[in-house]
Amino acid sequence: MRKVPNNRAWWLVLPVFILVAFSALIPLMTVVNYSVQDIFGPNAAYFVGTDWFREVLRNESLQASLGRQVVFSAAVLLIEIPLGIGIALLMPTGGKRASLCLILLAIPLLIPWNVVGTIWQIFGRGDIGLFGRFLNEIGINYNYTADPVDAWFTVLLMDVWHWTPLVALLCYSGLRAIPQAFYQAAEIDRASRWAVFRYIQLPRLKSVLVIAVLLRFMDSFMIYTEPFVLTGGGPGSSTTFLSQTLTTMAVGQFDIGRAAAFSLVYFLIVLLVSWLFFTAITYPDRDK
Repeated sequence: MRKVPNNRAWWLVLPVFILVAFSALIPLMTVVNYSVQDIFGPNAAYFVGTDWFREVLRNESLQASLGRQVVFSAAVLLIEIPLGIGIALLMPTGGKRASLCLILLAIPLLIPWNVVGTIWQIFGRGDIGLFGRFLNEIGINYNYTADPVDAWFTVLLMDVWHWTPLVALLCYSGLRAIPQAFYQAAEIDRASRWAVFRYIQLPRLKSVLVIAVLLRFMDSFMIYTEPFVLTGGGPGSSTTFLSQTLTTMAVGQFDIGRAAAFSLVYFLIVLLVSWLFFTAITYPDRDK
């Protein structure tokens, strides 16, 4: 007897497809439409083809913003991923201390982005801020409002403080999911703590680290609110990242066509690098 396929499930996921179409695809197509036009007003738009894309790729200020963004995202990943793993390894495995650690780690994640920028704006001041005043007291000339290096370092430190707990919580959940039988076997074999981490914990954390790396890369590459509140992109353009450059182009200058082309290039860069990260991390498992 031939089995009749039941396509009723497609009707159940149809609302999801409609929601995605309205929330993602239609705005994306609108941006694509704007990227090939020179818009002068509501009813004054002229087709320019790929002129905006060529101009965006040759724009020196955008290239400088891209360079700052790449360096910042690389620094974020190099600091937050190992630091988050280390914090997760040092956390208690159970009891009230573990609950207290989880609560303390979650506090920075609950603070809105603009409030984080305001906190560090005060915290880093050399006259009343604890961090800035302390550095000045020990002989370090620190002023994030005037020194580009200090400003970039402060933005990086702010991001590390804000988002390293997310990596730590993800890694902690991955560590707690490892069966005790693995640790018991390692104890019987008298494996060192480094061997336990290298051959048991780190391989079991791979799926969690994929999520952590992708989340932190995408979020750091699209950072806007915190540096905008803290430094406003300055001093000069030392902390002006791609998202702020795009916002200035679209909202400040109302250059819709060029901003649309830039946003598509921006989107493709994030998509491509995320795919490269995912492929590099998960590729060794495909050979098994």
